[in-house]
Amino acid sequence: MRLVLLGPAGAGKGTQAEILSEKLNVPHISTGDIFRANISEGTPLGVEAKEYIDAGKLVPTDVTARMVESRLEEPDTEEGFLLDGFPRTVEQAQILEDLLGKKNLRLDHVVNFEVSEDVVVQRMKARGRADDTEDVIRTRLEVYRDEVVPLIKHYGDNVINVQAEGEVSEINQRTMQALGK
Repeated sequence: MRLVLLGPAGAGKGTQAEILSEKLNVPHISTGDIFRANISEGTPLGVEAKEYIDAGKLVPTDVTARMVESRLEEPDTEEGFLLDGFPRTVEQAQILEDLLGKKNLRLDHVVNFEVSEDVVVQRMKARGRADDTEDVIRTRLEVYRDEVVPLIKHYGDNVINVQAEGEVSEINQRTMQALGK
């Protein structure tokens, strides 16, 4: 199964991705993990990404896309994958579709974890990070909304919305049910 996971920070994507990865027997591919791996291994893409990060800039889409493409070439992705953190824009979604199209593959679903702003604020503040103030979190949510609304429209009927409030097991059960598993 090939899935893209969407949802704001604090929606529980990472937690659900770990459980889904195990249940569906496909790797959880997080762009954050890909960045860290490439940077720590000193790969050419990692060196390039680090230059942007060190300068306080966003890593350009083409660098991120090349990292994702490289990761999707690994043998453990043959039966599927869960992508978390990519795509974030319609442009990135089109790049992913092109990458998959080269292999005559397509996404099975896009899982959108829905959670109220107040719950996200509560969860993020509970992490205790200094930069997780309510104003900063709400600004991040606004940026996320601006990015994800066009992405959800782009994917249309391929999007499965999952209510991501409640116990981890309940959310996972809803997700598996929505996936027909």
